[in-house]
Amino acid sequence: MVIEKYWGNYIGGTDDSLTLLDYLVGKQKDEIPLREIFTDTGLDKLNWNFRNTEVPLEYKDKEGWEHEFDFAIDLVTDLAALLLECRVNGKVPLRLIQNPASDRTIRITTTSEENALMNKALADFTKNPLAYDLHEMVPDEEMKEMAQECENLRQELFE
Repeated sequence: MVIEKYWGNYIGGTDDSLTLLDYLVGKQKDEIPLREIFTDTGLDKLNWNFRNTEVPLEYKDKEGWEHEFDFAIDLVTDLAALLLECRVNGKVPLRLIQNPASDRTIRITTTSEENALMNKALADFTKNPLAYDLHEMVPDEEMKEMAQECENLRQELFE
């Protein structure tokens, strides 16, 4: 599985990653459009500019509890890794990346426009990692390392 190459440290290794996985499991759907994820989490309100998380990013679970995401770019990079797995293998068995393991398998679908916008968003992060609000929490060197990982992911996903 290609996702194992990226998932775990900078991508897939944050509290936001765990929240995203809980969201995906809670959807109880095998196929989820990217636009639905954006709408459900509030990413759609950022107009594809993920430098600053200026609006609350959250989702409500079936019991009505709100779960927050701290940094938009964390959510976007995690989604990119999931998209790559879907592109290469058609789906993501969540047991590969979630602890405790889930038996859910999901497929995230995108439009060509969404692919172009994701490519552009990842490219902006890789060129300007220190301009993102995540930088408030992460040292320069680690931001640059994360940017390099994202560039590798971006190239594999879109080139």
